[in-house]
Amino acid sequence: MMDRMVRGKSIAEWIRKIPVLGGIIKEEEVFWTNPGYARLQSEPLGMGDQIKEASDRLGRFASFLQEAYPETREAGGMIESPLVEIKYFKEKLGEWHGGEIGGSLFLKCDNDLPISGSIKARGGIYEVLKHAEDLAFEHRLINPGDDYSVLRDQAFRNFFSNYSIAVGSTGNLGLSIGLIGSKLGFKVTVHRSADAKEWKKTKLRSLGVEVVEYESDYSAAVEQGRKQAESDPSCYFIDDENSRNLFFGYAVAAERLKRQFKEKGIKVDSDHPLFVYLPCGVGGGPGGIAYGLKEIFKNDVHCFFAEPIQSPCMLVSLATGLHDEVSVNDFGLENRTAADGLAVGRASGFVSRTIEPLLAGIFTVKDRELFRMLSGMWETEGIFVEPSAAAGAVGPVKLMQTEEGRAFLQNNGLMGKMDNAIHIVWATGGSMVPENERKGYLLKN
Repeated sequence: MMDRMVRGKSIAEWIRKIPVLGGIIKEEEVFWTNPGYARLQSEPLGMGDQIKEASDRLGRFASFLQEAYPETREAGGMIESPLVEIKYFKEKLGEWHGGEIGGSLFLKCDNDLPISGSIKARGGIYEVLKHAEDLAFEHRLINPGDDYSVLRDQAFRNFFSNYSIAVGSTGNLGLSIGLIGSKLGFKVTVHRSADAKEWKKTKLRSLGVEVVEYESDYSAAVEQGRKQAESDPSCYFIDDENSRNLFFGYAVAAERLKRQFKEKGIKVDSDHPLFVYLPCGVGGGPGGIAYGLKEIFKNDVHCFFAEPIQSPCMLVSLATGLHDEVSVNDFGLENRTAADGLAVGRASGFVSRTIEPLLAGIFTVKDRELFRMLSGMWETEGIFVEPSAAAGAVGPVKLMQTEEGRAFLQNNGLMGKMDNAIHIVWATGGSMVPENERKGYLLKN
C-alpha cells in the first residue's frame, strides 16, 4: 500500500508531506485545518451578482411554487427552512464528549425544506426552474414581468414534455430533480449509483421518473447521465460535479440565513464569531452555502465540511491540492458509507478550486457516530435527520476539543470569544424518509 503511486508520489511520500493522509488511510476520524485559509478584504468575492440573479429568479417563480406546492404558501412561495436553537442536544453533546460547548448551537433545518425535504431543494430545484425559464423565454411563451403561475397550465406541461432532463445522483439531488422536473412536465432520467436508497428509487418511479441503476459508484452514474445528454439535443444534463447553477442556487441560502439572524436578534461580528458545519458529498451544496456565507460575513464566519471516513473526497482534494485529479480510491478507501448522499469518491474540481481559500477545515466521521448523532437529535429535540445530515452535528466538539481545532481557534484569535460564538449544524435531509426507514436508523445507535 505504501508503495502505491498517486500522481508521481508514493503513498508513503504523501503521508510524510501531508500527515493527515495517514489517518485517512487508517479510517480514523481526523480534523484538518486548511493551510490556505485566507483572510478576506472588504471587496466582494466575485460572484455576488450571480447569487443575486439566482435569488431574483426564485422570486419570479414564487407564484408558481405556491400553486404547485401548497406547503410553500405560508412563506410566499419561498423554499426555506427554520433556524432552530438546539439547547438539549448541545447538553447531550457535552455529556457524550466530556466538556461544554461555548456559545449557542442552532440547527439549520434543511431536513425540513419544502418540496423535497433536503438541501437539494435549493440547488436542484433552482437549476430545473432556470432551465424551464430559459426554454419558455426562448420560445416566447413567457415574457419579463409575467406571472409565472401560468406554468401550471397544461399547455406548458405539454411543451416541457418535448424535453428531457438527466442527472447522476447518490441520493437527494436525484429526488429533487425528479420531483420538480415531473411537476413541470419534463421527462426525467435519474442515474443512480449502488449507494442509492431503495425508497428514493421507488419514490422517483412513482412520479414517472426513469431510474437507471449502476453497480458502481457516484462517478459512474454521473458519467452515464452526461453521455445520455450528449446523445440527445433535447436532453439537459444537470452536472452535479461542475454546475454553477446548482452552486448559485445553494448560495442563496446565505442571504436567507442573514435575514433569519436579524429576525432572531443574532449578532455576527468579530466578537460574535459564526461557525457552520456542513455535510459534504461532491461539494456543490456545502460549497455554495459556504461561498455565500463568506460573501456576506467575510472573516466573521468559519465554515467546516464533514465527510464520512470512507468518503473524504473534498479533504483529499484540498489537502493534496490535486482537486478533481485524485479520488479516495487512490488512497485505498472503498467509498462505502451509510450516508448515501455523501458517498462520493472524487470532489467537484470547480467547487474545490472555488472554495479553497474560503474553507476553514474538514473533519471526518465514522458511520456509527452518524447514527449516534441522529438518535441524539431525535431523543433530545424531536427532530429527525437522515445519516448524511447528521455528519455535521459533532462539529462543535471537534472544533473545541481536538488539538487541531483548538490550534485553529488560537491561531485565529478566537479562543477568548467562544462564549459568544454561534454554531450552526446544517441538517441536509430527513423529512421524506419513510417511517420504517426511520425506525431502522434509530435502532442502529
